[in-house]
Amino acid sequence: MNGRRISYFEASARMRLSGLIDADSFGEFCPPEMRQTSPHLARLGAPQAFDDGVVVGRATLAGHAVLVAAQEGRFIGGSVGEVHGAKIRGLLDKALVERPAAVLLLVDSGGVRLHEANAGLIAISEIMRAVLQVQAAGIPVFALVGGSCGAFGGMGIVTRLCAEVVMSEQGRLGLSGPEVIETVQGVEEFDSRDRALVWRITGGKLRRALGEATRLVDDLIPAFRAAAADLIERYQSHPLAPASLHALLDEQARLTTRSERFASARDGREIWQAAGFADASRVPELTVEEFNLQLGEPA
Repeated sequence: MNGRRISYFEASARMRLSGLIDADSFGEFCPPEMRQTSPHLARLGAPQAFDDGVVVGRATLAGHAVLVAAQEGRFIGGSVGEVHGAKIRGLLDKALVERPAAVLLLVDSGGVRLHEANAGLIAISEIMRAVLQVQAAGIPVFALVGGSCGAFGGMGIVTRLCAEVVMSEQGRLGLSGPEVIETVQGVEEFDSRDRALVWRITGGKLRRALGEATRLVDDLIPAFRAAAADLIERYQSHPLAPASLHALLDEQARLTTRSERFASARDGREIWQAAGFADASRVPELTVEEFNLQLGEPA
């Protein structure tokens, strides 16, 4: 499957995972036959999934040991509840013991599961803390974002805590999703049915131009695999440096400069123009290679 041209956006969580890792290398933790389902959904009479919408386990990628979690956006929007969150948190805890080359989070989530609001919020906070603990131990965590639900809510925050964020143009990243903004502020503020607007505000090309995504790749499972493999090799040669006050101050200065640079921009076109693209109106039409070249990155 690794060589086939399969859309990352359209694939299921298990299909993405299968195409990402080395063949026959995956060992699943809490597989479906264990029936670790959400007790909260059962009480509400809501549909359940035997993996609670997330697949976790160990594997190899280009020969390197990794731990992986793949969220299933087709199950309640990839939302995080008690069991779903515990599986991701447990995976991150295991990383501290097994010390893999990297932890890969295949994020596809609208955020906290409203059916399990308090349990979901606690789970997100535990995942956030665990990501920071794993990276403080020198193990990089990579977020791969390109699914139908994107990375919003609590999982949007988790994504931004990761050492690297790999996105396709079809991926989206933010805190509040378009539908949430429209519901609270009205369609005049954000029309969630305007797909071009949604992608200009939250899509991969916008997030890469802002520096919130560290790599932009094609909407293909092999492209995500190649990016992840390259990042693992890079971190093998240049291990993740411990956090320091100096690094935090540098990041704060970078964010301050970015805020000032794009202060008057209202959507992607104005940001792309300020970022120096030759014709901001054509950015949505650019291939990933063309986009990266205009951004000043090698092909």
